[in-house]
Amino acid sequence: MFENAYIPYKGYYSTPFVRWQGSLSTAHPVRLAGATAKRWLAERKPDWDPMKIDYVFMGTTVAMKHAFWNGPWAAALFGAERTVGVWLSLACATGTTAVFQAAMACEVGATEWAQCILCDRVSNGPHSVWPNPNGPGGYVEREDWVMDNFNADPWTGQIAMVATADYVAQENGITKEECDELAWVRYQQYQDGLANDRAFQKRYMFPAEVQVTKKKTVLVEADEGIIETSPEAIAALKPVNDWGVHSFAAQTHPADANASIAVCTREKAKELADDGPEIQVISFGYARAPKARMGAAPVPATEMALEKAGLKPSDIKAWKTHSPFSVNDVNMARRLGIDPFKGFNDYGCSMIYGHPHAATMARHIIELIEQLVMEGGGYGCASGCAAGDTGATLIIKVG
Repeated sequence: MFENAYIPYKGYYSTPFVRWQGSLSTAHPVRLAGATAKRWLAERKPDWDPMKIDYVFMGTTVAMKHAFWNGPWAAALFGAERTVGVWLSLACATGTTAVFQAAMACEVGATEWAQCILCDRVSNGPHSVWPNPNGPGGYVEREDWVMDNFNADPWTGQIAMVATADYVAQENGITKEECDELAWVRYQQYQDGLANDRAFQKRYMFPAEVQVTKKKTVLVEADEGIIETSPEAIAALKPVNDWGVHSFAAQTHPADANASIAVCTREKAKELADDGPEIQVISFGYARAPKARMGAAPVPATEMALEKAGLKPSDIKAWKTHSPFSVNDVNMARRLGIDPFKGFNDYGCSMIYGHPHAATMARHIIELIEQLVMEGGGYGCASGCAAGDTGATLIIKVG
């Protein structure tokens, strides 16, 4: 429970999300995130001086060259040259956790202004070679950082993520038809965010500028790689596991992007904010589901966050979830007694626009804020699962 952690109105942005191997696939994620934040800060009012930022919480999950330097490097790239930065990584919950850590820093008086920078390039992830001193002749071990970790959790005995979602469906009697229906509704909700020349997305989305050659740059202004679909097309797809319920339409896809959120004390947030409502970080919850049941973890994490805030599910006006698999939202709606189709991932979610890991929950939090502003304020909940059968939930209040 927080009392002095606030997000300045309009003190955040997300770049477009781009399906992997697309327009952002060759840009170094930290350099791109630093350059994007620098451009964004330059467009803010003079109070947004990066040299006045107290601390940087920088989140990535897919290591790239020079990752050893990530935190302070990212800070220096956008102009906070005397600011300390820490590198955070908690898989899909990295964005939520960065805001949580920044809120704690404000709450205890360690900072007035912390900037969260979240970025990942899932495209062209590293192919690692690890020493294996006990192997025959010390022969090395190899790992594809992205694909090997999608497909095998070392703790569960090499069970793939999609299988953990299918286990949750199997144990809770959730059918393919339910998962397909939810995937179609989420696609329609995403289309709502494109209405009126992308009016909703333009409330928070900031373009990424990519250097293609020495003389050519490309401005990426909208999500790329969204696949058109229909109920019939979704229903026709077979499950990935022949015993499961999730086809490729009922799960997310890898993407590249970056995002940023400022977290401040109340007074600092008032100083930095554009004219608009007060946005308070209320509480944070976390949980770990039973082994290989990743999709179930958001429920106990949300129950913890609600309990800390003294709230009930009915008190929440808008829900945003990172739902890498349809079963996450179906299960959460059942367990908490909420409508999975109304006030729940309005304007889409990562199942539709993709999953650049660290930036994913940041975009969900930002969309949640903007939706609540449009609806006149209230409580909002942003939640999601993460690798290791974990879950994280953030509750905010828009005044």
